[in-house]
Amino acid sequence: MLLVRKIRQSKKLRNVRYDVRGPILVEAQRLEAEGHKILKLNIGNPAPFGFEAPEAILADMMHHLPEAQGYSDSRGIYSARTAVAQYYQSRGLKDTDVEDVFIGNGVSEMISMVLQAFLDDGNEILVPAPDYPLWTGAVSLSGGTPVHYRCDENDGWMPDLADIESKITENTHGLVIINPNNPTGAVYSKEMVHKLVDIARRHQLVVFADEIYEKILFDDAVHHHAAAAAGNDVLCLTFSGLSKAYRVCGYRAGWVMVSGPKELAEEFLEGLTLVSNMRMCANVPAQHAIQTALGGYQSINELIVPGGRFYEQSMLADRLLNDIPGVSSVRPRGALYCFPRLDPEVYAIEDDEQFVIDLLRAKKILVTHGTGFNWFEPDHFRLVTLPDVDMLEEAIGRIAEFLATRR
Repeated sequence: MLLVRKIRQSKKLRNVRYDVRGPILVEAQRLEAEGHKILKLNIGNPAPFGFEAPEAILADMMHHLPEAQGYSDSRGIYSARTAVAQYYQSRGLKDTDVEDVFIGNGVSEMISMVLQAFLDDGNEILVPAPDYPLWTGAVSLSGGTPVHYRCDENDGWMPDLADIESKITENTHGLVIINPNNPTGAVYSKEMVHKLVDIARRHQLVVFADEIYEKILFDDAVHHHAAAAAGNDVLCLTFSGLSKAYRVCGYRAGWVMVSGPKELAEEFLEGLTLVSNMRMCANVPAQHAIQTALGGYQSINELIVPGGRFYEQSMLADRLLNDIPGVSSVRPRGALYCFPRLDPEVYAIEDDEQFVIDLLRAKKILVTHGTGFNWFEPDHFRLVTLPDVDMLEEAIGRIAEFLATRR
């Protein structure tokens, strides 16, 4: 009798998880198949909530479709890379050149490519907790070891600098900074950014700055580029793109900009070019949208001020969550999320993934559990603030009803 060998997943995936689209989403899809309507507040995807791309971006993409049928330069089309370089020049990074820019299929792809080119097995990368979980997963998949440093909820979710210092070893090679932060909504002060970069400087670490939400800021929040603090003596890779500020997640148009002592990183950059070549190129039609997006009218500005949808929805969600007994939420200063805490003395939650599954089944609301963002305790969840105010009131009202049964 022929023995049938099971086909198993790669061991490289052993420590990889991406719970934003994990088992909870599978359960939501099962409920949808049964005919239930699920309000999905698990992914920062503006389009389903009525946010449309600026018309100029659509028009420019369509105009260039006839010339976007072939492969482009693996690093990206020249006009897109020039537009990105000029954007950073306008932000004070005057030495940025077109050769410093790589275009990819969103920031997610660029993170994976950069880490593949950078990491050897066992190299440690400092990643914030909570984090955007792709960072942790991509470090692991690239053979590295993610080491999570704590962000302090009692200090507006600012990074705990002492905790970072305590976790640096001779094998630490990089420091990830997510600013504005997903999932907490924190925006780091200029002083904090400089202190983080100074740690990298003293320990000769590469800085990986995830700044995809840099344009989504509320009230008096100001974004400060890590690359500006890094200057000429700290290698900094800055990640950003069109997905959030221009509401085109599906276009997959992102980039990484390299700054600092590039002469010391020639071998690494040669590796990044090699990885770029292996995937041929990024989505060419979407690359044609980059120049128009960065150079045209910035429609995001009307969404992030009082009266604008992003602003009003974020503030409403924060207020409604804090009104629930036993729930506290640090007011978001940027991005598209709230990351509320469930007081353990009020809600005895041992498994936060099971908690959000129970919420999903009971109230048909899909959120993501805090440990899915590599938070240390099962006492948080992330809520997307993209629904309009009526829908948010309904959703958080259902969450409040569910929590009332768990106190």
